[in-house]
Amino acid sequence: MQAVLDIPLHRFLGVELRDDADPSAGIRFPVGTAAQNPAGMLHGGVVYALLDVASFLALLPSLADGEHAVTHDVSASLLRPVRAGATVDVTATVLRRGRAVAFMRAEATVDGQLVATGQVTKTVIAPR
Repeated sequence: MQAVLDIPLHRFLGVELRDDADPSAGIRFPVGTAAQNPAGMLHGGVVYALLDVASFLALLPSLADGEHAVTHDVSASLLRPVRAGATVDVTATVLRRGRAVAFMRAEATVDGQLVATGQVTKTVIAPR
């Protein structure tokens, strides 16, 4: 889990766990300069990436020792703009975990208001 937070892009964006004791509870990040588009709003690509990160953290407890999951597909809908300075919370739920594929739903909120949703599919890679 710490390896996920230590990815340089995540550190650059200021990503942190919502609950240190429960990584599957999701992440949060500020809409700082690194996360903004030219209009000073949250960049959509940042949202897509972090919906994926929250989905991986939600899936993590169901992965066996040596298993890993890689992104197979991401579909996201941006529902409203998010201004600079806001803090975005991103959570995800595992909808179904099969032997080789997992399906998650993710949501991004600001002050409890839904700003983006996503569906993430990950391929589960078995240990060698």
